[in-house]
Amino acid sequence: MKTPLATVLRPDNLKDFFGQEKVIGKGTWLRTTIEKDQVTSLIFWGPPGVGKTTLAFIIAKETKAEFKSLSAVDSGLKDLREIIKQAEIDKRLGHRTVLFIDEIHRWNKAQQDALLPYIENGLLILIGATTENPSFSINSALLSRLKVVVLENLDDQAINSIIKRGSKKLKLKIDNKNIKLITKLSSGDARRSLNILEDIYTSDQEISIDLIKNIANKPQLNYDKKGEEHYNLISALHKSMRGGNAQAALYWLARMIESGEDPLFIARRMIRFASEDIGLANNSALMLMTAVYDACAKIGLPECNVVLAHGVVYLSKSKKSIAVYKAYNYTIEEINESGSLPVPLHLRNASTKLMKDLDYGKDYKYSPEVDDSSQTYLPKGLRNKNFKKLSNL
Repeated sequence: MKTPLATVLRPDNLKDFFGQEKVIGKGTWLRTTIEKDQVTSLIFWGPPGVGKTTLAFIIAKETKAEFKSLSAVDSGLKDLREIIKQAEIDKRLGHRTVLFIDEIHRWNKAQQDALLPYIENGLLILIGATTENPSFSINSALLSRLKVVVLENLDDQAINSIIKRGSKKLKLKIDNKNIKLITKLSSGDARRSLNILEDIYTSDQEISIDLIKNIANKPQLNYDKKGEEHYNLISALHKSMRGGNAQAALYWLARMIESGEDPLFIARRMIRFASEDIGLANNSALMLMTAVYDACAKIGLPECNVVLAHGVVYLSKSKKSIAVYKAYNYTIEEINESGSLPVPLHLRNASTKLMKDLDYGKDYKYSPEVDDSSQTYLPKGLRNKNFKKLSNL
């Protein structure tokens, strides 16, 4: 099998590593620890194709350590034990071992815990790579022993440099206009940019905008329906609607839909928004968002995308009121403070003779027929300060 261009061009030193200046630029913490040969165990957290594997390899080379690599997708404790055995031999020979585990979040708790003693005794310098938030995907015991390094999507300048280096390797003549298009379609992913370039080369066709678009199909969107980006985008959608910015709300909605999000998840959040953020300012919003949910459930994607868009624009442009949302939170505060206060006797239902004898329902004023202005509906012992805030309801 032919070696992928991304692997062929993988740099083996910091000089040839493009991007991530905030992390690996001169004077940064990581650059300094590498130069001083004081690297500790790390987690590289970032989207695909931003240099996580490459950086781990460079660190091992720069620190003159043995480099071992595992993919958590197809490895387990047996593979780890073999590396431990070899690392112990290498240690006696005066060599350190850097163990790189790609997709480390895919290892279960037992597998992650198995790393702990070897990190603590210094046998291994662990470098884990993950596209998911380590707070959710890495066990707390392991995470507490690692330094998290956040890697971001590569900027256009870095991707441009990578494309030029790749085209030189393939002896492809490609103009700046086409380089710019590949950069745009790569979405900050170096591997994707080189894959597009390699497909252009193997197509044996004249390089054109149409060819590049056909190969790339559409931009690769970074998204994980169970990961942090899922919550980031729904938060951005919610806050854009709250801020009344319909254009931004549509953008975040489209990002989620095009990334494969469940439309019913979005519709549920819109129902919540209708009560939490719009509330009494527009009582129709809740009914309409329930209709949006029903429509999405009935017709599904792609037809329901315009239904969601309709709802998002409506919510964005609607007047807002959080009076009910705040009132409910005030009520919860009161309950947490005062506990289970008894229901006043006159509000209780006297369904048996005994209950009637105990004055259940006594002196209750039936409001449709009797003036109940003097009647109380709350239990004794409430803190009045919170319920004064509810006077606008």
